[in-house]
Amino acid sequence: MSSNLLKPAALAALLALSACGFSPMYGGQEGAATSAQLDQVFVRNIPERTGQILRESLETQMHASGAPVSELYALNVNYSIATAAIGMLQDTATTRNRMTATATWTLTPIGDPSKTLASGTATAMDAENVIDQQYFAVTLENDTMNRQLSDQVASQITAQIAAWFRAHPSS
Repeated sequence: MSSNLLKPAALAALLALSACGFSPMYGGQEGAATSAQLDQVFVRNIPERTGQILRESLETQMHASGAPVSELYALNVNYSIATAAIGMLQDTATTRNRMTATATWTLTPIGDPSKTLASGTATAMDAENVIDQQYFAVTLENDTMNRQLSDQVASQITAQIAAWFRAHPSS
């Protein structure tokens, strides 16, 4: 497609999005307020190494301006990664694994952890080939897979919480 046709098509797409009520999650005054509220979320510790990686990713995505100055909300996350063999040889050796990361989360006020403001679930899937490798290569591959899954799950959780803040600006 020539560049002469792309410009009108892009303009038409933008006009269609604005006509349907689309507005960027983090843009404009409402978006700035949403970002400010995300900066006030304290991410509680998540058990195990995979939980630490997810917590780090959540903090990076939610706290655009660094560590929160004031913490008004607490985010509690239960996180697990399940592995299923999806490729097998006749001798039952696994050749491919599917990893499914699942996180259930709740957002509560810092002073009242029994009051749930919002909750949700985030899921991410990825797969890896299983080949004979040296230990350091397997470790590196697992760490990379855990980071990719954590980043995907953290993006979903951050978007869900941002949407809740956008719908409840005074909370």
